[in-house]
Amino acid sequence: MSKRKLKESSGESAECISQVQKIFRERFCHHCAAGKLFGMEQQYRHLLELLKRTTMQGESNSALIIGPRGSGKTVLLNHVLKDLREMKQARENLLEFFMQNPFLSGLLQTTDKVALKEITRQLQLENVVGDKVFGSFAENLAFLLEALRKGNRTSSCPVLFVLDEFDLFVHHKNQTLLYNLFDISQSAQTPVTVIGLTCRQDVLELLEKRVKSRFSHRQIYLMNSFDFKQYIKIFKEQLSLPSEFPDETFAQKWNNNVQHLSEDKTVQDVLQNLFHHTKDLRSLHLLLMLAVSAVTVHHPLLTAADLQEASKQHRTDSKANIVHGLSVLEICLIIAMKHLNDVYDGEPFNFQMVYNEFQKFIQRKAHSMYHFEKPVVMKAFEHLLQLELVQPLERPSVRAQREYLLMKLLLDSSQIMDALQVYPNCPTDVKQWAASSLSWL
Repeated sequence: MSKRKLKESSGESAECISQVQKIFRERFCHHCAAGKLFGMEQQYRHLLELLKRTTMQGESNSALIIGPRGSGKTVLLNHVLKDLREMKQARENLLEFFMQNPFLSGLLQTTDKVALKEITRQLQLENVVGDKVFGSFAENLAFLLEALRKGNRTSSCPVLFVLDEFDLFVHHKNQTLLYNLFDISQSAQTPVTVIGLTCRQDVLELLEKRVKSRFSHRQIYLMNSFDFKQYIKIFKEQLSLPSEFPDETFAQKWNNNVQHLSEDKTVQDVLQNLFHHTKDLRSLHLLLMLAVSAVTVHHPLLTAADLQEASKQHRTDSKANIVHGLSVLEICLIIAMKHLNDVYDGEPFNFQMVYNEFQKFIQRKAHSMYHFEKPVVMKAFEHLLQLELVQPLERPSVRAQREYLLMKLLLDSSQIMDALQVYPNCPTDVKQWAASSLSWL
């Protein structure tokens, strides 16, 4: 093959790998609703029908999607919205419907006033509102929705309000935002659908009577009820390239390779460990994202070793990593705290207790390698505080003596022992001290 042809071939290959990376980044980072929904078919039909009635018939509605974190609440909603966009009979309304799609989060919009400003911004009505002064929250919201009206109820622009972390909006003063949104969804004004996403099963019990009476009581429950065989299917589905991928030959090679990987014992062990740890598909996506990052022009197909390495990175303990960078003195203080936790059954301790425990260890040693002045030991202890490996039980007062502030260790015994196994050049006697079951008496 000539140099020119070789260059063209490698260029196409680089473009192909770039496309692969782009597709999986969008899929695993939830920038697009791709693939199938697993175990949510009934919930999907319910939500799709609900939103179709809003977009096509101008019907107002409200519903709650309830499920534990990682059960697929946002994924379900994104799939329904994506499929609505593709429906011919709803297309005219959808053009406007998705322009007017305020997405509010209880983590960001912490008050009703902030939420209303965000609604105004997302509806692009800042110029309409201008410097107007409103007598109440309800009047302000009604004005915003009136600005979207263009005739009768059926021709008015439908609006979807998505309230993520719905349970946090419940704690807003008087639940004014929820009351007004549900009130509008029950009236014959602008077509409005309110969808709440929450992980709290008891969220309805938190609503005031006046708010609860205006809610439709539609609840869609999600649970991660799939078994390991279905988990393997999800793995294959999420890691497969779509049929419309530009390079059909490469896509077929890639998908065949994914099929072989799903049958590989090493890969199944990696997936089984993750499955037993958590069924949250975001964890699977993170694992696959780490594995796909290893794909290059010279390494175009995934291997079992890539998934093993990704699993190691995925399970990396950030706190244990911090321990790797500590000095021997700081390691000794952590071991002293570990022994105090063992002896006193997790009761809080103070610096003086840790220092005394450290002194017991030093007295057992003939050499002076670990002899440090008390201020130096205190400095090392304060460094552990800064790294948040140790935490005070309460905020210290100005007059409190630092040596006697009650603390707790934020590392458990297994994390400490695992970190010591890979700590570079850790002295043997320090390892032995850590492994001893009783405090040095």
